Amino acid sequence: MISAFFIFNQKGEVLISRLFRADLKRSIADVFRIQVISNPDIRSPIITLGSTSFFHVRLNNIFVVGVTKCNASAALVFEFLYRFITVSRSYFGKLDEESVKNNFVLIYELLDEILDFGYPQNSEIDTLKMYITTEGIKSELAVREDSAKITIQATGATSWRRADVKYRKNEAFVDVIETVNMLMSKDGAVLRADVDGQILMRAYLSGMPECKFGLNDKLVLAKHGDNSVAKMDNAVELDDCQFHQCVRLGKFDTDRSISFIPPDGEFELMRYRSTSNINLPFRLQTHVTEPTKSRVEYTIHLKAAFDHKLNANNVVLRIPTPLNTTKAEVKVGVGKAKYVPADNVIVWKIPRIQGQQECTLTAEAALAMTTHRQPWSRPPIEVDFSVVMYTASGLLVRYLKVFDKSGANSTKWVRYLTKANGTYQIRF
Repeated sequence: MISAFFIFNQKGEVLISRLFRADLKRSIADVFRIQVISNPDIRSPIITLGSTSFFHVRLNNIFVVGVTKCNASAALVFEFLYRFITVSRSYFGKLDEESVKNNFVLIYELLDEILDFGYPQNSEIDTLKMYITTEGIKSELAVREDSAKITIQATGATSWRRADVKYRKNEAFVDVIETVNMLMSKDGAVLRADVDGQILMRAYLSGMPECKFGLNDKLVLAKHGDNSVAKMDNAVELDDCQFHQCVRLGKFDTDRSISFIPPDGEFELMRYRSTSNINLPFRLQTHVTEPTKSRVEYTIHLKAAFDHKLNANNVVLRIPTPLNTTKAEVKVGVGKAKYVPADNVIVWKIPRIQGQQECTLTAEAALAMTTHRQPWSRPPIEVDFSVVMYTASGLLVRYLKVFDKSGANSTKWVRYLTKANGTYQIRF
């Protein structure tokens, strides 16, 4: 996969250097420093120079870089880079220049365990913490016992979990989190709508429990060129799914149930994407006119389209104004709104809004007279929000079961959250 791994600071100094193959020399780090770090025009996370490709992630004040001379999968390289960042954070918290310098020996140990000849081997945090520990020196007997457990875990069928995990209270939490990406025309037609979702789980269960939970009855994995799925009423169509390695995929293919032995603690069980039958939580009606060259009038009507029993929190609308705006008078019936000159937007904040509720903003922006008036591009209105116990894709967890050989009872919790962070846009 990769031939070299580097961590640079923002000055271009090499903090961590690890070569896995003989096709590269350490001097390749100078090429990255000159061509990428010293070049402000480089914005792409991938740059290919000759036959060498550099994949980098910029985090805080450092660059995490993978280098390869073969035709490697870009998705695989970036998955490794982000997995390395996650593992590093679990060991010493924040990953920045100072923490790298303070833990460089630990980082080299982690790289030796995670990568072998440039290929990823094991990046499970629980397993790595059995191999690599920052605790004090253990007795010889304890070391032998731990070594036996490590061997069984690394070579067994469930390398992601130890068998001796114990909790006084068995609990399992499932969080279904979706991010809505939507672009609507000024006429109210949806130009693009899709959902990026993930199912996060926190398992605090003893022993080796078998977990099983089922999703919607009408859950279909889309096939390219198959439009019959979209015609099904109330069908939940997923374009692609990615599962944690603990999931038995055969069960999911037959009855759409997810069976697995969970890792201990928090992990991402599933990631998915949906582009059909999206339930949009908010609708906007916009009426923006320019009656004179020195004035723009706004009427923005917002409606919460979800069930009246639910609530949306932290709803924020960013309504663009012309660049030559001098002031704006804003009136709202719900929440607070003000003109922010530095960003050329009117910000309307609603701390809480109930389903099916409607509210309106009216505003008048005064414009400065300019010699050469440039046409206003009218960028779209951006809406941020979070709606609890609501999914835009319609994905639901029908049941969650935990089978424990000891017969101990367990408590299960399922939560839903739909949100948008600048990805819900309406043209006007």
